[in-house]
Amino acid sequence: MNRGWWYRFVFLLVIVSVSILMIVPTVFKFDEDSSYPIKSKISLGLDLQGGLYMILGIDFNRVYRDEIKGYARKIEYLLKDNEIKMEMGELDSEIADDARHSLTITNPDQVEDARDKIKSYFGSILRLTKMEGSTLQYALGISVKKRIEEQSVSKSIEVIRNRIDEFGVTEPEIISQGKDRIIVQLPGVKDIDRAKELIGKTAKLEFRLVNDSVSGATINSWIGKATQAGIEYKKGERFSDYIQRINEFLGEDIPKGYQLVFKKVLNKVTMEIDQQIPFVVEENPRLTGDDLQDAYVQIDQRKNEPYVSLNFKTSGAKRFEEVTGENIGKRLAVILDGNVYTAPNIQARIGGGRAQITMGAGSFNSLMKQSRDIALVLRAGALPVQLDFLEQRIVGPSLGADSIDKARVAGAIGCLLVFIFILFYYKISGTIAAITLTLNILLVLAALVGLEATLTLPGIAGIALTIGMAVDANIIIYERIREEVVKGVNNYKAVEGGFKHAFWTIIDANITTGLAGLCLLNFGTGPIRGFAITLLIGIVVTVYTSYFGGKLLFDFYMNKVEGQDLSI
Repeated sequence: MNRGWWYRFVFLLVIVSVSILMIVPTVFKFDEDSSYPIKSKISLGLDLQGGLYMILGIDFNRVYRDEIKGYARKIEYLLKDNEIKMEMGELDSEIADDARHSLTITNPDQVEDARDKIKSYFGSILRLTKMEGSTLQYALGISVKKRIEEQSVSKSIEVIRNRIDEFGVTEPEIISQGKDRIIVQLPGVKDIDRAKELIGKTAKLEFRLVNDSVSGATINSWIGKATQAGIEYKKGERFSDYIQRINEFLGEDIPKGYQLVFKKVLNKVTMEIDQQIPFVVEENPRLTGDDLQDAYVQIDQRKNEPYVSLNFKTSGAKRFEEVTGENIGKRLAVILDGNVYTAPNIQARIGGGRAQITMGAGSFNSLMKQSRDIALVLRAGALPVQLDFLEQRIVGPSLGADSIDKARVAGAIGCLLVFIFILFYYKISGTIAAITLTLNILLVLAALVGLEATLTLPGIAGIALTIGMAVDANIIIYERIREEVVKGVNNYKAVEGGFKHAFWTIIDANITTGLAGLCLLNFGTGPIRGFAITLLIGIVVTVYTSYFGGKLLFDFYMNKVEGQDLSI
């Protein structure tokens, strides 16, 4: 054998050796604590190992309402800094996709000054929709609404991914669908309910002043009125949705600029809601989660209970100090996703930019878990919008295991039939083809490990298709060799000519298939992408094993028989 052959043989030997080392953890199911140097294994998709599949939707009309309320509060702070007094007006959501907020300037002589200040600071964000005397009405600008639509999905995907990373799910798939939907696939997740809660939790943190001038009897009469109308919290319902429904119903009863919220009191044993304590709070928050720097769990040494400690950014700390300093004697409610966690009395100005969320009743372990989850979602970031669960599918692990078993049996039967055919039809040349097919499967599996690709059920179909394409490539080569033999060419030149003439046919067929695979990879989702990945890997491996690997083995075979025999 010449030196070039040995170079190619050593290269193939190295590739095969590395491939075997890479798939050993998968074949023998090594865990991460194993002493084996390679830890990576083939990652199984949702359809093979079970998990959670969800489609989440965005209600942009609600987003617009929340945004304009937030800017109304920012206007209040701006005018206050410029010594312009104002009264907060009402939110007008008569036009669903164009919510508007009004405010009234107390001193009519300062209306123009207020308007100029608002324009200079928020001119590119807000547009003035109406001006009647001292009352100004603002709505979001068209470009701002467009930016919100563009960024909401991408920001939500980023936040969900951060939460899932901290939750510990491997190989999640989070992609957008259209402009208002997000698809989330979590293969292998065990605690489905907790995963859903973490993903769907808006983590909308708000600090609002409590209106204690409304009597408890009045509040109870409101709740009774809503209950008679069928507006009650139902188990499994998003609590913030219930808050919105009851406030819409009691819109004429609740004082202007305020809304009704509740503190959920849970049963220590069943962890079900035992009681809902009502609070009348400001409609527009004084501070939000945007002012938050960090959130982490600490233990109250006096009560031996966990709580969430909050650190504000510099601007948030300054605002928190102003709010507490100006409202001594009032209560400040800490609200997360519509649920009041605590509403302490402000006894003094609070500096340093620190606050806390207490958990309420429950065992130490349950409170610790709740505290960690809250700190996690606050630290990973609040969702820019509320996500609604439009579709949910839970795939059990037994279904995936059954699919793998059936695919393994089908693959073994298919390979056996193919090997019998090529050995019977092509004899010794068929043996070479069988070896290249085995190498093909080995290299594809190793590539899945090396690229950290996820193997799905359609991906297994892609591997099966790859084997078929590899057989096809061998058949093209062998039939070309036969044509050369029929022409009377000697065996050495027949093999050389057969491989040479088959090369571009194989390349052309695989390139066209590869282009289709790239389209599926770029534009497909979920299972389609899984099929495309294994298909593209298989195409590259097929060209190498069928042509270059096959030629290497044929050269060895022809050298051994000295060109005197060609079993094909």
